[in-house]
Amino acid sequence: MKPFYIRNIAIDPPLILSPMAGVTDYTFRRLIKRRGGVGLVVSEFISVEGLTRNNPKSKRQMRFDEEERPFAVQIFGGQAPRMAMGAEMAQEVGADILDVNCGCPAPKVVKNGGGSGLLRDLPRLEEILKEIKKSITIPLTLKLRTGYSDASINVVEAAKMAEQCGVEHIQVHGRTREQGYKGLANWDLIRQVKQAVSVPVSGNGDITTIEYGLKHWREAGTDGILIGRGAMQNPWIFRQIKDVLDGREPYYPDLAEKKSVLLEFFSSCREEMPEIVALGKMKQLAGQFTKGLPGGAQFRQTLYHSHSANEILDSITTYFENLLAGNRYGDGLIEADVPALDSCDAFQKLNSVTNKNAAVLG
Repeated sequence: MKPFYIRNIAIDPPLILSPMAGVTDYTFRRLIKRRGGVGLVVSEFISVEGLTRNNPKSKRQMRFDEEERPFAVQIFGGQAPRMAMGAEMAQEVGADILDVNCGCPAPKVVKNGGGSGLLRDLPRLEEILKEIKKSITIPLTLKLRTGYSDASINVVEAAKMAEQCGVEHIQVHGRTREQGYKGLANWDLIRQVKQAVSVPVSGNGDITTIEYGLKHWREAGTDGILIGRGAMQNPWIFRQIKDVLDGREPYYPDLAEKKSVLLEFFSSCREEMPEIVALGKMKQLAGQFTKGLPGGAQFRQTLYHSHSANEILDSITTYFENLLAGNRYGDGLIEADVPALDSCDAFQKLNSVTNKNAAVLG
């Protein structure tokens, strides 16, 4: 697989960290970027209503480091003037790319005409894209689902329209809004989009292993792929896929490195946010990161019931010291799967609870 370009910006390797609400913030993006193999990172999806009304949280969500480039800001909303203003603000802070969210299935977002709700109103989406295109000089990209429901699959139509509006990269999550995150992504529809437009197309959905990612990437013939939950479970997945593409054996971290990465993430969170928020972020990542490790379920339960940074640090040390010494931890079982906190609605709820707790603590 070769690098592709969004205008003059090389996406090399053609592997993208998919935007995830409540996850792909400043701390998580840097963690992934430092593991290697990522060609593009994207912000959390940012409300233009908050952004254009000087909401501090919305502005913080646009923060990034030079090491993250190329960096895209993703915005959502249902009103063309507000979306154009938000796009201008993203360009002003130095984003390389402006991405429009037309995929989030959260009821609150859809109800206000944003996210995948725009798939029910392509004329409004067209108006938004045209207004943004007039307002910025950086490349404009679009993240789509396959349709609002199984009865209204219109992703090819939407992609063709977007290309006519000047969109320079189309990313397709292979599920409808109605599906949410259930069932399997439809990579055949992603392939149809790739065949219907001339701009670069990237596919998204269910890529949690090297094998699955490469299989569907090749079958769909897309220019790139996006990985979301798979990066939470395995921050090295981008590097591993690149290794395979370059003809090398994929890199696999040892237990000591896994422990180090968890500690690195927690340290970054504590530097950037109140402790109670950092605790929530750590529990969130650990819920995915410890999938496949012996006794991972018991370790997560210990973390979930921790109420201070010291408790979490002690739990991490105890857990990994046991594994490194070859000792059994808890039942020692490796569970088959971990329920995925993957919808933007679920992440919004998690953030809401965390923010309320932080507010209570002052």
